[in-house]
Amino acid sequence: MQIRDIMAEPISIDKGETLSHAMDVMEKNGLRRLLVTHNGEIVGIVTIRNILRSLGSRKKAGMPASSLHVASATTDNFTKVFPDMKLEEAITIIDRTGGVLIVMDGDEILGWITPSEILKSAVNLEERVEDAMTTDLITVQPTDRVSHARRLMLDENIGRLPVVEDEELVGIVTERDVAKAMRAFRDLVPSHHQDDRIKRLLVEDIMKRDVITVGMEAPIGEAVQTMLRENIGGVVVLDGNEELRGIITRRNIIRALAKRQ
Repeated sequence: MQIRDIMAEPISIDKGETLSHAMDVMEKNGLRRLLVTHNGEIVGIVTIRNILRSLGSRKKAGMPASSLHVASATTDNFTKVFPDMKLEEAITIIDRTGGVLIVMDGDEILGWITPSEILKSAVNLEERVEDAMTTDLITVQPTDRVSHARRLMLDENIGRLPVVEDEELVGIVTERDVAKAMRAFRDLVPSHHQDDRIKRLLVEDIMKRDVITVGMEAPIGEAVQTMLRENIGGVVVLDGNEELRGIITRRNIIRALAKRQ
């Protein structure tokens, strides 16, 4: 299979647009990243994680998301490729770089390959979830500060944190949840009150309590289908006693596909 068979059309945004607008476009289209352009040229990629990093920057403290530009949260973590590249090679590159592939024909953008497109090729994987999941879990408690959750996500390069209380799974908080909370603070709270107010914002104030889960012994394909159906980047893994054992993410699945090759 060639990547032309699975590539998607990227939604782009100009580097001069605001982070608020970028988040609105992502929310409307159910995306985690946008292609950043300027005057018809590719500038880079903006992701929810980039935005989360920018919104929490002390250098930009007090500035609302409506005054911060996409250029401040743009990364160059992409690779230009030809449409006849084999899927196996694309998987290897994305696994190695953690970025995306922009499919080009000369100067024309034909499409792109993100982890979501790769996932669609893994819906029939029969290996068990426990063979690919992350077991060294990083969790937070409901009473932890949102600022603490944000720092964990950025330091550990992860997009979601299970929320645990008295060793029981009670929720999950994602980088999108944190970014939306940070945006609201910047847009609604006067700058001289932001430091004090953000310290009062707790994980339980923004977490999702209905956690989507999968069993350890389920096939990876089942987890993939759940991610695609729910448009989420990871699924919490439980054992037969409904106890938290790990998490399986798009990154885990791409790694499993790469190892298969």
